[in-house]
Amino acid sequence: MGFFSKIKKIWQSPEDIAQQAVTEYADDAGATTEEPTSKPIEKAAETTTEKPVSEEWQKDLTLSLRQAEPRLSEWLNVILQGVDKADDTLWERLTFLFRALGAAEEEGRKFNEAFAKWLDNMGYQGVEEFRSELQYRLALALELEDEEDERDRLFLKLSEGISKTKEQITKRIDGLLSAHSSMDDDFWEEFEEILIMADVGMEAADQLMGNLKARAKAAGTNNTEDFKDILRDELEEIFKVGPRIEAVNPPEVVMIIGVNGVGKTTTIAKLAYRAQLQGRKVLIAAGDTFRAAAIDQLKVWADRLGCGFFAKGEGSDPAAVAYEAMDKCLAEGYDLLLLDTAGRLHTKVNLMEELNKIKRVVGKKHEGAPHRSVLVIDATTGQNALSQTKLFNEAAGVDEIILTKLDGTAKGGVVVAVSLQYKVPITYVGLGEKMEDLRPFNGKDFAKALLAS
Repeated sequence: MGFFSKIKKIWQSPEDIAQQAVTEYADDAGATTEEPTSKPIEKAAETTTEKPVSEEWQKDLTLSLRQAEPRLSEWLNVILQGVDKADDTLWERLTFLFRALGAAEEEGRKFNEAFAKWLDNMGYQGVEEFRSELQYRLALALELEDEEDERDRLFLKLSEGISKTKEQITKRIDGLLSAHSSMDDDFWEEFEEILIMADVGMEAADQLMGNLKARAKAAGTNNTEDFKDILRDELEEIFKVGPRIEAVNPPEVVMIIGVNGVGKTTTIAKLAYRAQLQGRKVLIAAGDTFRAAAIDQLKVWADRLGCGFFAKGEGSDPAAVAYEAMDKCLAEGYDLLLLDTAGRLHTKVNLMEELNKIKRVVGKKHEGAPHRSVLVIDATTGQNALSQTKLFNEAAGVDEIILTKLDGTAKGGVVVAVSLQYKVPITYVGLGEKMEDLRPFNGKDFAKALLAS
């Protein structure tokens, strides 16, 4: 259900929604009189089948939701009003929110159970400890991630994440603009130095400056006061993603490629986490069979996330792992297969042959697979990330890029270089260690955050 449909659902009469809620609870004998349990997971599961003490709270809650600004953050304010910890009231209200937005009751139940399990693992009870995570999960589960408020949260996170790159680029640009009144040869020479320092690279820097000079000429300006607007427009153009066919024949198969040490394992876990919050059944396959540690780490993450896992053991044929994982995926009704692969660049010829063999094998088992080949690169490696993109793109083909550790580097200019030289879309960026810190990449927001004063 789309966002505006959800708003329309909220704006039903309170009596209609309250009556619907009461009817759906009607099969149960009466209100619970149990003492609160110390097990939040059990309580979250029970709440979806208990009858509320009164329907008045539902009418009041619906009125408050209708009167609130139609944004997830405002709806969450209403839901959490008077709630200071994870108790019965929280689970009842979250269930009611799902119902009010037209989501299936089963979705609300699963959401409550998963969130309660997370709270239990983290040892959190107070609302202030888990509110941010709750909003993030609701945005994914209710398909509200593109909502303005959630975009604002992402923009803030992105701005914080690129602070080191921003310091390297923006402050130097500000100094450059204050020292020059026109975009003359000296201006462009100093700007090139700024780009090189930020690891944009010579080739990409030359291309970018050529584009910027053409934009300035087309706009009929040589005034440095116009430079930031011209640069922002150019960056938005560089990051623009063309139309792509998103539909796949399920299950979707995603092959994760990249050298060892770039964060593939945690990236796979974060992708699985996002997909599960969106209601997908996920299988992780350990195709990096040359490192026992890689298999063990993926198994730990799969167990933590509660998703499916397949491995054959160290030294197994990676293509055989992919083939049998595909068997399991089809037989057990998985929606998404995330296939890890090896990343041994010192044997790059064999590695690329291996990747192509995996692609052929899964394609025979499931027509159209793999649907995407995702390259993971580490932003902190700067120009090395650029050379890795070139190597994998030429040898195995890259459909999209995930850039990790962007929050830990001043070399974020590699984002520009990769997009400019290879025209491969960057779909996610890593902005921290937490599961929710893998965020969708938006080129317009990146340009805005980078050049903000």
